[in-house]
Amino acid sequence: LHPHAPHAPQAPTPAQQPQAGRPGTVPPQAAGGASATPMTSGPGGGSPSWAQQVHQLAQPQSAQPAQPAAGEPAEPEGPVTPWKPVANDPFLAAAQAQASARPAGLGRRLAARLIDSVVLGAVTAVAAVPLGTKAVDHIDGKIDAAKASGREATVWLLDGTTGAYLGIVLAVLLVAGVLYEALPTAKWGRTLGKKVCGLQVRDIEEHEAPTFGAALRRWLVYSVTGLLVIGVLGVLWCLFDRPWRQCWHDKAARTFVAG
Repeated sequence: LHPHAPHAPQAPTPAQQPQAGRPGTVPPQAAGGASATPMTSGPGGGSPSWAQQVHQLAQPQSAQPAQPAAGEPAEPEGPVTPWKPVANDPFLAAAQAQASARPAGLGRRLAARLIDSVVLGAVTAVAAVPLGTKAVDHIDGKIDAAKASGREATVWLLDGTTGAYLGIVLAVLLVAGVLYEALPTAKWGRTLGKKVCGLQVRDIEEHEAPTFGAALRRWLVYSVTGLLVIGVLGVLWCLFDRPWRQCWHDKAARTFVAG
């Protein structure tokens, strides 16, 4: 060859020839778009055909399944139930209802006390009636003996015998009151009468049922002052007391009757 002659173009080698005519290859202009789209293999597990590649590239991106990024957990399959907050917290509602308690009306309190008095009176009468009959017979015997003696004599209505009978009746009343008033008040905050009338005895500070000591003190102040007649004034004290409308036994126990 002449040294000044231009070089003839060399024929491309087989490795440099375009591969567009081969089945199962991707043209260079489509390689970038198909890099994020998975290709399904052709029959026999080989490379997909040219028609399959064109069909997959023609699909919209929304129809193709989204692949999670590297390091991100895969989203669960199926419908996801959205989180629904609790409409009303039962514990908060109970606390609010307990804190919003107000003193009950005097009419319902009077009705509840009448029911409780009838129940306690019926229990006490079981012991009081036979012992009272014996006490009356004992006093009549003393009067007859004084008349038969023919001289003036003083007959005391309260002596050792009648005093013992009276003590038994009072003991029955107090024990029945502890079982009927103090225990239910400390456990549930109410007696039978208060339950019927929708009332509840609560502590002033905590607005909960009082302790057994407070419930017992409440009952003893009520019963003892009632036996001394001045209990009527203690019960009527709630007409003037503010803001909790407490009677004397409520003040002694630091309680109030809630509606």
